Amino acid sequence: MNFLNKHHFFPPVSQATEDGLLAFGGDLSPERLLAAYQNGIFPWFEDDNTILWWSPDPRFVLFPSKLKVSKSMKQVLRNCDFEVTVNKDFNAVITECAKAKRPGQDSTWITNGMVEAYNTLHQLGFAKSVEVWQDQKLVAGLYGVDLNNGVFCGESMFTKVSNASKAGFITFIQNSNYKLIDCQVYTNHLESLGAEDIPRDEFLKYIK
Repeated sequence: MNFLNKHHFFPPVSQATEDGLLAFGGDLSPERLLAAYQNGIFPWFEDDNTILWWSPDPRFVLFPSKLKVSKSMKQVLRNCDFEVTVNKDFNAVITECAKAKRPGQDSTWITNGMVEAYNTLHQLGFAKSVEVWQDQKLVAGLYGVDLNNGVFCGESMFTKVSNASKAGFITFIQNSNYKLIDCQVYTNHLESLGAEDIPRDEFLKYIK
C-alpha cells in the first residue's frame, strides 16, 4: 500500500489491494480530490483515522437506462408531496448525511474535514446536492461529485421519511443526462434500483 505526502498524488489503481484499498495519507485539498475522482479513486475512512483512498474492482454503478422503478415507487412518485431540488442547500445535505445512523457503523466517515472539503468542491462547481422537501422541511437528500464528464459520483444519502431518498434519487436521474452513476460499493438499496458491478477497467473508460 502506498503512502501519500504533499508531493505525491496517486499510484496506478492496479496497485490497489483485493478489497480496493490503494493508498493512505495525503490531504483533502480540491486538487487532490479532483485528481482522485478523475482516476476512479475516492476517500473513505473513519473519524480520527488516516485518510484512506479506494478504487474497488469491480465497481458498483448504475446505468440510467437500467434504472428500476417499482410499481409501488411509481405510485409514490405520482401521489407524494415531495419537492426535489438540486444545489439548494449543499451544506445541509452533507451535514445530515454525516449525522445519519447507519447499520454496522459506530462513527461517521463524513468527518468535519470531509464536510469542509466537499463544500469547497461545491463552491468550485464540482460537487452537487439533491434535496427532498416535505412541508418545506428537508427530509432526505444525497450529494456527490460531478466532473462534467457525464458521470455522477454518488457519495452519500440520508432520509428521515420513508421513500424520500428513493424519490430524490430517481427524480434526479430521470431529469439528468448522465451516462453513468458511480455508486462505488454495493448496497441492497441501490441494487434494487438497478445498480450493478462492472470491471474497474470498464468503469475507467467512462470517466476519462
